[in-house]
Parts: sequence; structure tokens; C-alpha cells
Amino acid sequence: MARLFDGFVALEMVVLGILEISLCFIVFYIILLPGDVVAAAAPQGFLGLHHDTANHAAILSLTIGVISMTIGMYRPEICLQTRRLLVNSVVAGVLAFPAILALSVVTDLDPSFILGQDALWPMKILLSWILLLFITRLCFRVVLRSGMLSRRVLIVGSSAQAAATEAAIRSMRRGFFSLVGVIEPAEAATLTPPALRLRRIWGVIVTHDALPPARATLAAALGANSRTRLFDDVSFREQQLRRLDLAQLASGWLDGLERPGRAAQALRRTADIAISLAILAATLPVIAVASLLVWCTSPGPILYRQVRVGLHGRTFTLFKFRSMQVNAEAMGPAWASRHDPRVTAWGRIMRRTRIDELPQLFNVLRGEMSMVGPRPERPHFVEQLDSAIPFHCDRTHVKPGITGWAQVNYPYGASVEDARQKLSYDLYYVKHRNLLLDITILLATVRVILFQEGAR
Repeated sequence: MARLFDGFVALEMVVLGILEISLCFIVFYIILLPGDVVAAAAPQGFLGLHHDTANHAAILSLTIGVISMTIGMYRPEICLQTRRLLVNSVVAGVLAFPAILALSVVTDLDPSFILGQDALWPMKILLSWILLLFITRLCFRVVLRSGMLSRRVLIVGSSAQAAATEAAIRSMRRGFFSLVGVIEPAEAATLTPPALRLRRIWGVIVTHDALPPARATLAAALGANSRTRLFDDVSFREQQLRRLDLAQLASGWLDGLERPGRAAQALRRTADIAISLAILAATLPVIAVASLLVWCTSPGPILYRQVRVGLHGRTFTLFKFRSMQVNAEAMGPAWASRHDPRVTAWGRIMRRTRIDELPQLFNVLRGEMSMVGPRPERPHFVEQLDSAIPFHCDRTHVKPGITGWAQVNYPYGASVEDARQKLSYDLYYVKHRNLLLDITILLATVRVILFQEGAR
């Protein structure tokens, strides 16, 4: 559990989710509660609650919680952006309606509790959703800015080496960390458990130049049962920024990674096939309309075939809906720019909504790609990037994916420096790949598509 909350899930946001869903349940139970006469005669459930009303309130609360998580409302930065928070709250409320109606069809649930008896009832439910999401996060923002949730950290090492960690602390999860100060390695022996408790220090970060003597001194001083956490600066930035520090990455680092067993590989392959087939079935009308519009709006083939680099550097043919003119690369391969003139009118819409990526589901079914993994690059660019960026070829250690950790954390890349930044996320995924991280990426992909983040 500690590993979970030290990584890509913020404990504070989990607590916010639990409190928010609980508050939603109470509010919706009051709104939906039948009249006194009916309630008195109705069967009572847990804690004396009216059974049907409690079930309906739970459905409304859990649905808005799941939708909020899917569109990224449990990210710490959302609470600090008022306009974005309001927009996301409205979007979550609007999306929750079709979600509940779809649930009612699948489970034979009576949808009258959300549709109500008059035209104003759905609006009341929608406004309640929006207000609950918006107000709870505004309150959470006040708590964040007050420093009540701030984790106090102390850096041990030289000022020059501490600069990178100081900058990371200022940028990461604003309101969750505060830097108490930087002390020299020679003073590490003074950091006894009583002294750290007195200063309310949550964690001590040892810089690279102070290792290993300062870490050994602190580990001995703190003991195994100390509540103060001990980090080296590289692992702390990796853990909290959720990307690898390429400058500190050692050659042969892949050799130390645990290789997945056959059972894990079979499970991942089964999940890829099942998810691909489900998405293909759900988007079949979209695929048909997209194919027709590509054919009608610009001359040329409907599908665009392009050679990409896959697992262990092997090449394969990737499928996409054609979004550019047929002669788009007459002058040679080039990265797409923000307002690329080669993109057709319908192609621009497909790119913004990611519809052009749907044919890649066939690459997943063929075993050339996975649902989650680093995006496959073209051999022309791979050759350039492998020579310009150390460890760039290590991203092919796993299958490429339709979506990935870099895609949901970094905008569209169209330069060597962008590729370097995205690589730090891709290699984080290679190192920490697991089921929970894959689910996190798939849910975040919904947010990226819905709000057109990084589209070109």
C-alpha cells in the first residue's frame, strides 16, 4: 500500500475521493428520500436507511466518482485551476447522465430516480453534481494553500547538487511538499529522531554527492522504526515526478529489471485482445463514418500504412486513417507541426479526437502492439534519436502501445528535446510497468481524448 501512494497515486486525492463520494451520498439520499409516510412503511436497510433510496444515492455518488476519476479530476493540479475545475465539473456531470442510463439498460435498473417526474428533476441532479464537485475542490484548495497537507522535507548535500531537487519540489504536487532547508553532509549526524520530530520533518533527501556516507549515517541515526523517510535525490525525483532522470541513469539498468513470467505475458495479451475487440465493437459506427469521410474529402487510400519500430527494434506496418494529403512527404519524413498545412480538414478533426488511431487496434490484435506502451516511432526518426539521446533505444524493451505514460503526461513532441522529455516517462513505464499503472494510463487516455490534450 505504501508503494502505491509513493508512486503515481496521491494519498490526499484518494482521501478527497472518499470524502466527496460520501458527501454526495448524503446529499442525494436527502434529495431522493421519499415522504415520511412512504418512508415509514418502506423496508429499512443498513443503519436504518431507506433501502431503495440508499441504493439510488449510492449509484449517483459512485457514478460521478468514477466519471471524475476518468476525466482526471483527482489530479492535484486541477484543484488549483479555477476555470479548468469548473469546466471539468460540468463535463463530469454531463457525462454521468448517459453513464447511468447505460447502466440502467444493462442491469434493468429503473431510471426514474434520475429522470424524475418533471422536466426540472434532471437539472436538479446535474446542478447537485456540479456544485458538489466544484465546492469540495475549492475547499480542498484552501486546505492545500494553507499548508495543512504539506510534507516538510530536508535536503542533505551541497547547494549545487540540491538545486535540481529544490526545483522539483517547487513543481511537484503544489501544496504537498515544502522545503525546510539544505544542510551540509557533515551536519547529517545532528539529525536525530527527536530533532526531526521537533521540526516536523516528513522526509530527508540525500543528494548524489553526499552518498553513501551521509545516507549510512542517517540510516543508523534514524533506525528502522523511524517515521521520517529517507531518500536519495534521484529516487525521490523519480518517485514524485513519475519519470526517470536520464542524466543519472546507469548503463545496463535494464539488466536489473524483473522479467514478467509466461502467465503475466499471457494475461497481458488476453487483456489486449479483449479491450481491442470491445473498442472495435463500440466504435464500429465511428470507423464506418470516418472511412466514408476520408474517402469523400480527399483523394487517395482510406488507410495510411507506415513502417514503425516495435519490440526489440523489429519493424512492423502501422495502420491509421489517412489524415494528410497523399503527397504529404514528397520532401521526406517530417514531424507534424501545430498548424500543419499537409493535414486535411477532416484529418484535423480526426487527429484532435484521436479517431485516426482506431485502425491501430488491428495492430494490437496482430500482436505487434499493446494497448499501453511507448508510442512506436518511424525508423528515420529512431535513427536520429538513438544517436542524439542516450538510452533512447531502451524504450523498445516493451511492446509499443496505442497510448502510454508519456502520452498522458507530456504534450505532443515534435523535436529532439521533446523526445528526450517523453523518453524519461517512457523509461519510467518500462521500469515500473504493472497492472495498476496500465489502468491509470487507460483512464487518463479518456481525459486526453476528451479535452484534446496535445493533439496536432
